[in-house]
Parts: sequence; C-alpha cells; structure tokens
Amino acid sequence: MIVASLIFLLTLTLVIVQPKNIQIGTSAIFGACIALIFGVVNFNDVWDVSNIVWDATLAFIGIIILSMVLDEIGFFEWAALKMAKFSNGNGIKMFIYSILLGAFVSALFANDGAALILTPILLAKMRILQLNLKTIIAFLLAGGFISDSASLPFVFSNLTNIVTANYFSIGFAQYFLDMIIPFIVSVVISTIFLWIILRKDIPKTVDISLLKEPKSVIKNMKLFYFSWVFLVLLLGAYFLGDAYDLPISIFALGGAIVFLIIATVSKSVEPVKIIKDAPWQVVWFSIGLYIVVYGLKNAGLTDYLTIILKDLALQGNTIAVLGTGFIAAFLSAIMNNMPTVMIMDIALGDIGNQAMIYANIIGCNLGPKMTPFGSLATLLWLHVLAKKGVKISFIKYSKFGLIITPPVLFIVLLAV
Repeated sequence: MIVASLIFLLTLTLVIVQPKNIQIGTSAIFGACIALIFGVVNFNDVWDVSNIVWDATLAFIGIIILSMVLDEIGFFEWAALKMAKFSNGNGIKMFIYSILLGAFVSALFANDGAALILTPILLAKMRILQLNLKTIIAFLLAGGFISDSASLPFVFSNLTNIVTANYFSIGFAQYFLDMIIPFIVSVVISTIFLWIILRKDIPKTVDISLLKEPKSVIKNMKLFYFSWVFLVLLLGAYFLGDAYDLPISIFALGGAIVFLIIATVSKSVEPVKIIKDAPWQVVWFSIGLYIVVYGLKNAGLTDYLTIILKDLALQGNTIAVLGTGFIAAFLSAIMNNMPTVMIMDIALGDIGNQAMIYANIIGCNLGPKMTPFGSLATLLWLHVLAKKGVKISFIKYSKFGLIITPPVLFIVLLAV
C-alpha cells in the first residue's frame, strides 16, 4: 500500500503543479509507467482498466469534438448572448440564467465540455460588459460549480456516469429515469446556494447594450438550425441504442464524426484544426490515472471500502446513500473523481444496492468541487482561466468549494 500510495501522490503532484509545463496527460502516463516498473500493476491490470474505461474515453472524445464544431459555428456564443439579452440588464436574472445555461451545456455536452467551451465565452462577454473582477469571479465560480453539479441526467453527461453505467449494466433510459429528479434538485439547490454565497458580488443592473446581437455570431445559419435537429436526433439515437445494448461511444463519437463531416462539407470548419485542437491530453490523463489508482486497488483499498460499504448497507437506505455519497465525495476531493468512481464501483460490485450506486455517482460528481484537483473539469476550468489572465488561488477555491459542496451534496443525495 505504501509504494502504491507514494506513486499516486507523485502522479497527482505532477498533475497539479505541472513543473516545466508538463501536461496532465503526460504526468498521468508517467505515473502509470512507474506503477508498472515497480510492479504495483501489471499488463493484465492495464487490460482490465482499458476494458472499464474505453467506452467512456471514446465517448468523451466524441462529445468534445461535437462541442468544438458547434463552438466553431457560433452555437455556444449565440447561447451566451441570448442568455444575456433575456436578462434585460437585470444582474440577478443574468446570474441565474448563466447558471441554467451552464447546467444545459453540462447535461448535453458533459461537464468537461462546459469547462472547455463555455467558460472562455462567458469570460469574454463579462469583460465586454465591463464587470469588475469580483463580479467576474463570482460568475465564473458559479459556472464552474454547476458544470459538475449538473452533470447527472444522462449517461454521457460525465465520464463517471459512463464508467458506472457500463460497470453495472445500467441502460441509458433507466439511468435517465433514475437520475432526472436528483438532476433537477441539484440544479435548483445549487442555484440557491450559489446565490446566497455570491450575491454580494452580483450587480443589480448590467449594460447589455454593449453586447452584439446573438444572430451576428452565427457563421452558418442553415447549419445552426440543422444542429438543433441533429442534437435531438442524436439524443433519440442514444435511447434507441439502449434498446439494442450498444456502447454509448458508438453514438457519441459516431455522431461527432458525422456532424464534423457535414460542417466540413458546408465549409464552416477546418477538420484538421478541430482534430488537432481536441484535448487529447485528457485521454492520456484518464487512462494513466486509472492505472495508477488501480495499483491502490491491488494494494487492498477496495477491500477496506467494501467492508465499510457493506456495513453502511445494513444501516438502512438513507444512511447507506448518505454514507456512500460522502465517502465518494471525500475520496474524489483528495484523489480525483475519475479513479475514485472506478474504485468505488469495484467495492460496490457485490453489494447489489442500486441507490448506493447512484449515490456514488453523485458523490463523485459533486464532491470534487471541494478542491481544485478533484475533477478534470475543474483542472481544465482553472487552466482555461489562467490562460485568460484570471487566477483563482488554491485557498480561495477550496474555501468556496468547502462551503457550498457539503450542503448541496447532502440535499441531492436525499433525492436518490
């Protein structure tokens, strides 16, 4: 356990600190190689990890490519401008609408998509609106939080959802029906708490006349209208694929390739640029960190967790759900939610409690907001902001996350 823990801590430190600008995927793969060299994992373990995460990884690539194409034609910028115009210059309404927009993007394009695509757009618009730094940070903190707390309704809304749904053979439709209520509760409660915590930094009025008209940012109006039809058809395809037990990546990646081809034919995007700019480091990060944490599993971590979770299952459904959710949340906050969900899934494998499985997902989606390194979406979000000249310190982010996450998580878990 000591060697596995040291390798994990080394890998996580490299991911967070990024010495000499070493990218997160490179650090994770380095950690995986060290784990192999020291015998913490073997090549059979690498194969096992690949079997667990391949569908989630390919689906993620597809969702990001689709998001990038939509971003290129102005889809998300139009949505951000439309949101601002709907507020009619009311700062409170704009704050709430921006949260709802983040929830919409996170649900349909995954939390990482929301962090990568929507964050720079919202930041640019807030600078055009000449908002002060405190207000900008308040909007950004709200957007960053909702990107994870709203990533619950669909299997593809978060990598953790895909991994767990595949591990326990939960169908697309069944997952949606079971998680739609927790999703709604999460969005509502998150909005309320975000407003309570950040209200002092939200202006009463905003001069929206400084913004462009939404339609002016659309590069191809026909493709823009078609994109809405395509998204509806793609969502229907997910439900259809569920009936035939098909991997979700077939539709996520397949749909993205089809839309990329259509956008290329209409001369709206440059396919080479889209493929080149896709966040491939995220893929290596996902695989590498899963392998490193699998070493902790081999060292007995899942055995300890199984004992605790089995005991919780005997305490009644409410205690079992709350206990599982907060264990998943705590582990996600300190060792990242992507490997946590895999370890927790393995530990829950023989317990057979559906509510605890969903509690694990909720804990792994919301819990990581307590630290800057808890989720990949947050790491991406902070990286995007730093590149844009906005730096949020470890202490400032953690203080915010530790205040808002536990009460929101508690209430959402009760909705399972």
